[in-house]
Amino acid sequence: MTPLRTATGLALAAVLVSIAPSAAQAAAGPADTTAAKTTQWGPTYSPGRKAKALGSLTASDEDHEDIPAAGTVRISGRLHDLTRKGTACGWAVFRVTYRTPDGNLPFRHRSVSTCSYGTSKPFAFAYHDVYEVELKVCAEPKAAKPSLTCLYAGTWKVLYVSS
Repeated sequence: MTPLRTATGLALAAVLVSIAPSAAQAAAGPADTTAAKTTQWGPTYSPGRKAKALGSLTASDEDHEDIPAAGTVRISGRLHDLTRKGTACGWAVFRVTYRTPDGNLPFRHRSVSTCSYGTSKPFAFAYHDVYEVELKVCAEPKAAKPSLTCLYAGTWKVLYVSS
């Protein structure tokens, strides 16, 4: 009986050794976060080429849970007003879709404007738990915020989607 017990003990030890690394990995948590990745975007023009925006986007700490999202997205760039009228401005409108703790995907707009013909305006901002970033460039009369036409007519250019 002693050789049978020894063989059983060795088999049990082999099974435990093969299971231990996967158990340790499971206890450590998910390892599917990725390093920061930077992408250049633009130039993107408004209809009629009266405004132009270009820049870069850096996404870091992506996780790939049920709804993937980047931990932090940093967007920076420059907006150029190419309108010759003093009453018109260039707008860059970003639609940032983010993940909430309950799993919803609402969005918010972030707008940048400049009314100085021939000059550019730098901008930079960051958001957390970002699922998607889209951009629309418009040229419109001076206003406190972009018009509904700018926000809802036409198509958005996708700059980033978490995958």
